[in-house]
This record gives sequence, C-alpha cells and structure tokens, in this order.
Amino acid sequence: MSEHEQTDTVHRWRFFRSGGFDQVRLETADDLRHLPELDQKLWSVLACPTTGLEFDHRTLALLDTDEDGQIRTPEIIAATRWVCRVLKDPGLLFQPGDSLPLDQIDDSRPEGAALLASARRMLAYLDKPAAKHITMEDVGNTAELFAPDHFNGDGIVPAALAATPELKTAIDTILGCQGSEPDRSGEPGITEDHIKDFFEQARKHVQWLDQAAASPDDILPLGDATAAAAQLFSRLRDKLEDFFTRCLLAAFDPQATPALNPSEAMYGALAAREVSPTTEDVAALPLARISPNARLPLSQGINPAWADDMARFRDEIVTPILGPRDALDHTEWKDLAERFAAYRAWEAERPAGTVKDLDPALLRDLARGDTEKHLLELVEQDRQPDAAAAGIEAVERLVRYRRDLVTLLNNYVCLTDFYSRRRKAIFQAGTLYMDQRSCELCLRVPDLA
Repeated sequence: MSEHEQTDTVHRWRFFRSGGFDQVRLETADDLRHLPELDQKLWSVLACPTTGLEFDHRTLALLDTDEDGQIRTPEIIAATRWVCRVLKDPGLLFQPGDSLPLDQIDDSRPEGAALLASARRMLAYLDKPAAKHITMEDVGNTAELFAPDHFNGDGIVPAALAATPELKTAIDTILGCQGSEPDRSGEPGITEDHIKDFFEQARKHVQWLDQAAASPDDILPLGDATAAAAQLFSRLRDKLEDFFTRCLLAAFDPQATPALNPSEAMYGALAAREVSPTTEDVAALPLARISPNARLPLSQGINPAWADDMARFRDEIVTPILGPRDALDHTEWKDLAERFAAYRAWEAERPAGTVKDLDPALLRDLARGDTEKHLLELVEQDRQPDAAAAGIEAVERLVRYRRDLVTLLNNYVCLTDFYSRRRKAIFQAGTLYMDQRSCELCLRVPDLA
C-alpha cells in the first residue's frame, strides 16, 4: 500500500495530558496525513492572528489564503494536505532545518513535477544549477529570482523587459508621464492601465496636432514660432486694442482727441518725480500719440515703457506675417488679431493629460505605430501562468512550510511548545521580571481597551 493510499485507513492517534486536558501528539507523517480527520473538538485553537506572534510573518501571510488577518482551521488543513500531496515523505517536516531536498518533491504528480521544475529554475537563476537542496536563503533572494529582465507573473513591465531600443524608449516615456508600479524585481514598471491610458491620451493629442497641420496658415501663422509669438501678442493685445480704439474715437469726434491723449497735468505730475520706462504711470500712458485714424508707429514715437516689446512685435510678428513696415493701420491690426484668435481657439482645445509636453514627433511615432500592441503583448507574456512568479511562490511556500508548519501545528492543534517548556510558544511575547519574580505567560495585547 502506498503512502498516499494510507490516508484511507483508520488512524490511531496518541495523546498526552497537560494543562488539565488531553492533547493530541503530532509526531509522524501519518499524523499529518490524517490531520483533516481529527475532531475539531480536540484542537486547542481554532483561529490565530497573522500579527503579534513570535513567528515568521511571511509564512503566516502564505497560510492566510483569504487574507482576512486570521489563520483558521480550514487554512491549516489545506496547507497540511498540500504538503502531504507534494512531498514524498511529509515526515521531513519533523526534522530541524530550513533546506528542502529536491528529491523529496513528489514529481510523480503534475503539481509536484511543476514544483520541482520551478525549484530547479530558481536555482539556475541563482547560478546553482547542480544544487540538490533549496533553502530559505534561496527563496528569499528576490533580487536574483525576480530580476527585471525576467517575466515574473505580476503584469508589470520594467524597461529591462524591452526587446528593442524603441520599446525601451516607449516604456521610459510612459513612466515619465504616467508614473509607475514596482515590479517584483523592485524596478519601476508600467501596467496595462498605464499603457492604455497613455496611448488614449497620445491619440487625442495627435488628433489635436493634426488640426493645426491641416490648416497651418490659419492656426500656425508663424509655424513653430507661433506659440512664443502668441504669448507676446497676448501681452500686447489689450494695449494695442486701446490705441486703435482711442484713434477710432478721435475719428468719430475730433474734439475728443485732446482728452484721449495724456493731459498736461499728468505730464506735470510725472515731471515732478523720477521716472523710468518701468514706472507704472508711464506704462499706463497710450502706446503712441492719439489722432483720428492714426497708424501705430512701429519704430519711432512709441511709449518708452513698451518700446522693447513693440520692437519684438514688429520683428517677430508683423514683419514675418505682413512684411516690413514702420507703422500698422487698423485693418492690418484686425488681420493679426484674427490670426492669433484662431491659434488661441485651437490652443484652448488642447486635450488635458500628462502627454501634452512631449515632443510632437515622438507622440506621432508612438500613437501611429504598433508600440501599444507590443507593450500589451509584453504585459500578457509577463502574466502567463508558466511565468516564474507563481512557481517561485509555490516553492517558497513549500520551503517555509518545511521549516515552520510543524511548529505552528504544535501551537495550534495542540499546545506542545507551551506545556513542554522546552521553548516558548509562539504567542508568548517574552519574560516579564517583576518583584524578583519572572512571569512567563506574557502576551501581546494589540487593543488595551
């Protein structure tokens, strides 16, 4: 009869009496195999927390399969059944040590064969392909086991997984725009959501850019220089509008002309103190002398507070669009205003998002190529069930259970550690010394209330 078939036989339990009641002894592989059959009235504990115990927290987290912060009886039974299923001799768990001999993994079943393959792959990652054991140190070496250039099952793609320089550039660009999630290797990476959100933004932004490319004379009268020119135009627009409106009012009623120009009293007030082109009262004066239907001078007779900006206006806007001239009439001003109004309307429709400051050429290359498809394929490859991560976690679970499971059972199913006094139970926080006495039953109290 095989070891696995023995689970169908009637199991004879051994007990010890301590603490005023009988407790089961857990001593053999058969005890582990038959643990699911043990009446739960004979279990010392039916639940324990995953924190506050003198016990490995990672092992407890692996046992807590529903992640509710409590280790309950079904989880203990499931862990014990699994260990008995994948090990040739579960009695190994009663032997001290933290290494798992590879030849103890039962590869006669698919689950055990997959575990053995994963363990050997992990040892190969660690440059130990000929090793016969896998240890706690091996399974804890995440820097090597989850190297950034290995697929690891988390669906997060660091730049090291890129097969081409173009894909690496795309990943770095998305990281800069969308932020990152930590890959199991510890490196920053991008997820499916990062990729889809980035490319949705990129396509919208490219569509917006294409509007200007389709009507460059209307929207971008100065080509690539339009944005800088538009900023200058916006700064001067109200002042220019003020000048031409005053001249139109003077043409409407010539008697208003003196009132539309600065008064002698205003100049007198300025003359009585120090002034410069940056003086606020000087900047408040009109751009130039007001007269009916006057043309705006572009070189001479300009308010000194605005002279530098007007020189740029002439050289960077008027001359490139209308040609060289020394003055601007109202019709020409309206033509310029309409051109920049179209640019402002287009700029107001710029899509929101994190890609707006990227180089337009790079955005077009990314949005119109197969980059999104290739990146999503990388994410899917990283998620594949044959990727290393699921196998690595299963091997880690087995190595940790090999070291820790019997200790937990001796503090859960029975209280062997507590009553034998050979070592402290996992729920004992230490020894309290008080009044020349030592108190051994010290427990952590997470909630004093």
